[in-house]
Amino acid sequence: MKSLCLALAFGSLAALSGPALAEPFHHPYGEWREYNADWLSACPDQINEEDTSGYYGTSCFATTGSQLRNDANLPAYSMSLILNRLSGDLDVIFTVAPTDGTVLDETGTLEVRFGGEPAMVFDFEDDLETRYNTTNQYFVVDEARREALLEAMRERTAAIVAFPVSEGKPEEIWLSMRGVLASLDFMSTYARRVGEYD
Repeated sequence: MKSLCLALAFGSLAALSGPALAEPFHHPYGEWREYNADWLSACPDQINEEDTSGYYGTSCFATTGSQLRNDANLPAYSMSLILNRLSGDLDVIFTVAPTDGTVLDETGTLEVRFGGEPAMVFDFEDDLETRYNTTNQYFVVDEARREALLEAMRERTAAIVAFPVSEGKPEEIWLSMRGVLASLDFMSTYARRVGEYD
């Protein structure tokens, strides 16, 4: 439910203007949030080490999404950063949530392109995996490949992510990287802070 709330909040990102960006604010759902350009970051007030159903209880996260929406008016495709507040591990995940009948083809490969550089290619057998109770969020498994992807995300302003689908050509989605650095700073700052914030 909390993940849905974050996604709903992301949907309002486009409505905000410049002065409202990059200002942390406390959300009624019990999170500190910050809009950074095209990314929304959040850290819950409390760290819940007993939450084994997902990453929410022990993580801060930041997300950017496609302009293509699903039936819930949420991004049909998105990319997220998840910072584990206990270990400091940083994950990159791709979320696939179209509702137009498009089906992800897990026998294909997901490709990420930054400008004219060669594509970073990830398969669904060895390079990407689902975790916790999700079936449509794909985590980058290999640490070295994840670090290479993160480095490119920090340095570039946009990426094209090609999601393999069961019918036709891959779904090529433009995703903004504007706000990645500020989102990482926000998560690092708020990761160990709990309860009432100054």
